[in-house]
Amino acid sequence: MNTMLRKSVLGIAGLAFAGGLAAGPLNHHDATPTTAMSPVAVQADKPGVDEAKLIPHGVQGAQSKITLNDEQTANAKAIIAATKKAGLPERAAVISIATSLQESKLENLGHLGDRNDHDSLGLFQQRPSSGWGTPEQITDP
Repeated sequence: MNTMLRKSVLGIAGLAFAGGLAAGPLNHHDATPTTAMSPVAVQADKPGVDEAKLIPHGVQGAQSKITLNDEQTANAKAIIAATKKAGLPERAAVISIATSLQESKLENLGHLGDRNDHDSLGLFQQRPSSGWGTPEQITDP
């Protein structure tokens, strides 16, 4: 991947992640506290995983909970496998999963028809018309 494209992808991922942090939990009106339940929390308990690298600034504020279905879990595992194959640090998988959660709820979305005013596809809602790849490439987790 060329440097400019890589910087763009990382910049977009960072903005999406920061936007999710700034917005905070969507269920903040609920008075019942919830506990975080995510692949990160599960992975952090395993030997050899450095939680400080995964969440370098700690976790602040109320945490929301999301239950993943089988497709979402498989897509998260595919993202983790791709970051490992690319030789990226564990934090890259965390950011990638957060971006996909924001963009598609970890669902590999195809064309949404009338509900969509552009051609965004896949886990990261990338656009073939913007040069991200073919529809087949973009929708391959």
